[in-house]
Amino acid sequence: MARVKRGNVLKNRHRKILKFAKGFRGSKSTLFIAANQALIQSWRNMYRDRRKRKRDFRRLWITRINAACRANGISYSVFMNGLKKADVNLNRKALSELAIKDPTAFDSLLKLAKDKLALAGK
Repeated sequence: MARVKRGNVLKNRHRKILKFAKGFRGSKSTLFIAANQALIQSWRNMYRDRRKRKRDFRRLWITRINAACRANGISYSVFMNGLKKADVNLNRKALSELAIKDPTAFDSLLKLAKDKLALAGK
């Protein structure tokens, strides 16, 4: 069987991996095997964390809304139930921004939710 010399193919593959690993610390940016392993791990983390970021932001928005609600004497779950009964379709991101940047508008939503719950209770 003839000998296969892969000089260019191998060199190009290594160069591509090392180019991706620029900025890594120590030998992870200069040695192919270390760089390859570091890249595989970093790409795995990137894939996972792109999905995790969505969960983290939702948790943050809920925490902000809850804090604003509790400052006005109502819990988050009761507030969201009141908004649902009042047929207000604002997402948590928008509610969170309202709670921070426009407290008067958020207070009017709180009042609306409380009124709907009071009517539903009777």
